[in-house]
Amino acid sequence: MTEPTINSSALNANINMKLIWLMCLVAACGGLLFGYDWVVIGGAKPFYEAYFGITDPFLSGWAMSSALVGCVAGAMVSGYLSDSIGRKPTLIISAIFFTVSAWGTAWFDTFSPFVWFRILGGVGIGIASGISPVFIAEVSPSDRRGKMVAINQLTIVIGILAAQIVNLLIAEPVNGTPSLEELAQTWNGQHGWRYMFWAELVPAIAFFVLMFIVPESPRYLAKSGKRDAACKVLVRIGGEAYADATLAEIDVSLRGAEENKASLKETLQPKYRTVLIIGVVLAAFQQWSGTNVIFNYAQEIFASAGFNIDSTLKSIVATGSINFLATIVALPLVDKIGRRRLMIIGSAGLAIIYLCMTVAYATGVLGLPVLMLVLAAIAIYAITLAPVTWVLLSEVFPNRIRGMAVSIATFSLWVACFLLTYTFPILNANLGASGSFGLYCIICALGCLFVIKNVPETKGISLETLEKKLVKE
Repeated sequence: MTEPTINSSALNANINMKLIWLMCLVAACGGLLFGYDWVVIGGAKPFYEAYFGITDPFLSGWAMSSALVGCVAGAMVSGYLSDSIGRKPTLIISAIFFTVSAWGTAWFDTFSPFVWFRILGGVGIGIASGISPVFIAEVSPSDRRGKMVAINQLTIVIGILAAQIVNLLIAEPVNGTPSLEELAQTWNGQHGWRYMFWAELVPAIAFFVLMFIVPESPRYLAKSGKRDAACKVLVRIGGEAYADATLAEIDVSLRGAEENKASLKETLQPKYRTVLIIGVVLAAFQQWSGTNVIFNYAQEIFASAGFNIDSTLKSIVATGSINFLATIVALPLVDKIGRRRLMIIGSAGLAIIYLCMTVAYATGVLGLPVLMLVLAAIAIYAITLAPVTWVLLSEVFPNRIRGMAVSIATFSLWVACFLLTYTFPILNANLGASGSFGLYCIICALGCLFVIKNVPETKGISLETLEKKLVKE
């Protein structure tokens, strides 16, 4: 029996792109909140540290990385939730976590509640970071899937830039280099950092409301035995012919499965081992490529390059602006150049830039040269590793295990992110900026070799066809 495939050139001509854009942009609000929640703490850092009297590098690392504990927890439960109750309800739950965290982080006057509510926000990030791209991939036509999933990365960087601009607008100018005690008594130290966190309430509540107006993922519905509901969504997306062809491919990918909700034990079967290793390594590598440290620890990085607090806040906005512009450039490239080639270009390019930064810090060539290297690193990361990793994670896993497999990969991503964020103050204190970026240079070089050897090209291929190529029965 010949297995059905979609003739994309014929069937995709009738795609309802207004509906696709609505579904994808609403789901991508999870990415926007991910970006805002993840970066807002960087601008608030000097002020809440002054308020709470934080001077120990281990405690500073815990304050910055505590949300990542929640990210790990959110990633652990996201696969189970999305396979059990659906992609849409799971994203609604993440919106609730974002809302509660935004309120609580800024409300209390002691350090412990601050940390606990940061952890709750991390749970929202952990859920949304895995399920938003999955939802988008499952509703997008194969020839547009790369660009649509990359939209999620665009909203992440919009969230990052929004957090940086909000921090700059809220913070009152800081003259000179005040002591911790002096900074604690300023408006920034008493109130400003709270408003930085409270500003997240606006997009968090909007995300919660908007998720109720979009339909569920048709691939989830089909996998859950709700074929009629899946057909209705697919008809709305591309018409009856598109719905019939897509459902036929989904049926083939699920053939032989009596129960279409994959368990962790099944997901870890040998036949899925190759794609799981690819997903886990790519997720961890995206974090350990080092660029995320620039967003979370911009204050330390720019301070060691000779910038004061006021100049640092402006430089942080510059990094966010470059990140935003480069991500826009990346959107068409994901489907034109291809995922694999962009990953190779990005990892090799970052290795070269980090080598230059290592030399710059070691030789004392600081100020503007370091800023330019930082901006170049962010641009390369935003065009390559940042969007492409999420696209690959949403594509390479089979329909049957996608929710659980993405959960495992996202879990590894946030564990890697926690280790990266927690260890940077320690690495910076012991190795200096030069040694830290030298380490990231080595990691990027090794990541480049892994991509060359193991990562396949996925552009323009349906999710079901990819499954047949990557999974060996």
